[in-house]
Amino acid sequence: MTLAGKVAVVTGAASGIGRAIAEGLARAGARVAVLDLNEAGARDTVAAIERGGGAASAHRVDITDVAQVDATIDAVAAGAGGLHVLVNCAGWDAPKPFVETTPEFWDKVLAINLKAALRHMIKQEYGKIVTIASDAGRVGSTGEAVYSAAKGGLIAFTKTIARETARHRINVNCVCPGPSDTPLFQKEFAAASPKLAESLKRVIPWGRLGVPDDIAPAVVFLASDEAGFITGQTLSVSGGLTMV
Repeated sequence: MTLAGKVAVVTGAASGIGRAIAEGLARAGARVAVLDLNEAGARDTVAAIERGGGAASAHRVDITDVAQVDATIDAVAAGAGGLHVLVNCAGWDAPKPFVETTPEFWDKVLAINLKAALRHMIKQEYGKIVTIASDAGRVGSTGEAVYSAAKGGLIAFTKTIARETARHRINVNCVCPGPSDTPLFQKEFAAASPKLAESLKRVIPWGRLGVPDDIAPAVVFLASDEAGFITGQTLSVSGGLTMV
C-alpha cells in the first residue's frame, strides 16, 4: 500500500490512536496535517513523523469550532494542492450513568464527534474519509450512554455520507476500536477503576486491551486505493470482543 503524493488530515492526532494513525499514514507516504487542541502534543507527533523521514505539519484546532476547522482544512488544502484523506479521530468521554449526565456533557461529546468537511474532495472527485467511532456505538456500553449514542450517530453518519458522495468517488468508512489502552482510557477510566483493565482483558478473546498501533493499519488500508471499492462499512478492531 502506498499513499505517496496524498495529503491527509487527522484530527485528534496529538496522542493515542490519532497519533498512531498519523504516523501510519506518513509511513505509507502521505503528507499529514496533525490537528489537535493540544498544540504541544501535535508538535510531538510531527516531530516523530519527521524523525521517521515523513512530512507533517501541526495545527492547533478546536474541533468543536466549525469555522476554525474549515479555515484550517482550507489552508492545508491550498498549501499542499488538495486534500485526499480525512481521518476524524478527535473524541472525548468520561464514564457516568445516563441519569447523571447533563446537557453540557451531551454538548461536549456530540460537538466533538459529529462534524466533518467534504467540499475539497467533492471538487476533486476523489477522497477517503475514515471516522473513528467505537464498538460502544454498535453494542452499547454501561456507563457510556451519551458516548455510545454519539458513536452510534457517527456510524449512521458514515453510511449516509458514503451514499451521498459515492458519485464523487469518495470512500467513507468507519473503524470501531474496542477497549484500548490510550491516554484517555488511563485518565478517565483506569484512574477511576484500577481493576477495569484487568477485567476487560478477561473478556477480550485476544487476551489484552487494544493499543493505538492495532488501529492504525486498518485506517491506512481504508485510506488507500486498495480499498477503492469499499464504502459505507464499519470495521471493528477489538481483539474479537465484538463480533457483529
